[in-house]
Amino acid sequence: MAKVEMLSGSKVRIEIEVSKEQFNHGLDHAFNDVKDDVEVKGFRKGKVTRAIFDQHYGVESLYEEAINHCIQDTYIEAVTNEKILVVAQPKIDLDITKVEKGKAFTYVALVAVEPVVTLGEYKGLEFENLSDEVIPQAVDLEITKLLEQNAELVLKEEGKLENGDTAIFDFEGSVDGEPFDGGKAENYELLIGSGQFIPGFEDKMLGMTLEEERDLDIKFPEEYQAENLKGKDAVFKVKLHEMKRKELPELNDEFVKDLEREGINTVEELKEKTLNTLKDQLILKNNNSRIDFAVNGAVENAKYEIAEEMIVEEKNRLVDNVTQQAKQYNLDLDTYLQYSGISKEDFEKNLMKDAKKSIATRIVVQAISKAEKIEATIEEKDDKYIEIAAQYNMDVNQVKTSVNDEAISQEVEYKKTLDFLVDNLIIE
Repeated sequence: MAKVEMLSGSKVRIEIEVSKEQFNHGLDHAFNDVKDDVEVKGFRKGKVTRAIFDQHYGVESLYEEAINHCIQDTYIEAVTNEKILVVAQPKIDLDITKVEKGKAFTYVALVAVEPVVTLGEYKGLEFENLSDEVIPQAVDLEITKLLEQNAELVLKEEGKLENGDTAIFDFEGSVDGEPFDGGKAENYELLIGSGQFIPGFEDKMLGMTLEEERDLDIKFPEEYQAENLKGKDAVFKVKLHEMKRKELPELNDEFVKDLEREGINTVEELKEKTLNTLKDQLILKNNNSRIDFAVNGAVENAKYEIAEEMIVEEKNRLVDNVTQQAKQYNLDLDTYLQYSGISKEDFEKNLMKDAKKSIATRIVVQAISKAEKIEATIEEKDDKYIEIAAQYNMDVNQVKTSVNDEAISQEVEYKKTLDFLVDNLIIE
């Protein structure tokens, strides 16, 4: 028997009674669990009777296992019968002193549940129109990038070192006249202006000529990774051996043919293809902007309360995802975060925010889907199965047996609800 009390929009208190029959069954279960390992003089191992066990060890020795068994069974029965959508492990409150063989006892389960959502305004949100037209300069920029990707480095035999040149040089650094680890190299290759070196280093090389030697006065940043060099003044002795500059290929039909792109043999065809690609990207970007605006507006206007336990559960799932990503690089999570330049504390804090936002988005979109009676049709679900099969190169029937049909319905309905929200924006 259970009494259910809604404490808030995301918490439920369930008072559950365990009958004396249920507790006795729990005691029997606990005894059967341990009897094979029990040794009592006069009995073979595993053959001791229940009465002899109670006499030698006391029935109280079975209470913990029996109570856990009873709670597991009665809790699951209660949430199932009451149709409670549980989202995290319950907190159990039980006065152990009131538990006694041959008597019923009561415990309380405090449960985090799927939040109740009160929708606000989600239709008719005003959104500033976005143009899907690609400006000509964007095409020119992409063509220039393509030329730079196919550029060659050629020796620069005269003149001075400029931004964009590649320098081949020797260097040796010292602090207070003493060399330091990692401060020396020969024939080092560096793209000037790339910002790979300490701030000021590349700028002070500008204007050098071939075989020139120069002393660069550099101050290490206060946040430099090497503890012994933080904020220190250093001198780098530099000798420039070679200069190279980028030489872009000429944009002509021959260059385009050398790219070996299917159906693209002329400059005009390359520009047209670039324009169409950029337009597709812009349309996708603008549509995503509309979705983000519509969803964020609906979430901001809705009222809901998300239990902390639910956020933590989602955060832990996100942590597991990042941990698996780290394993792909043969790194543990701490090392992965170190390489990423983020502290464990900030990482956890950011994921808590991400988890809360993810949950809020899901529950509000689901609430809108329910309010608008948006459902997945058989045809739409079939299309989704076909899409998944094509994505993973699987047979459609194989996908249908391995993927939960309810999950497919939810995914289709979620996407249809996003489309609904975008369609109901007022575009200014």
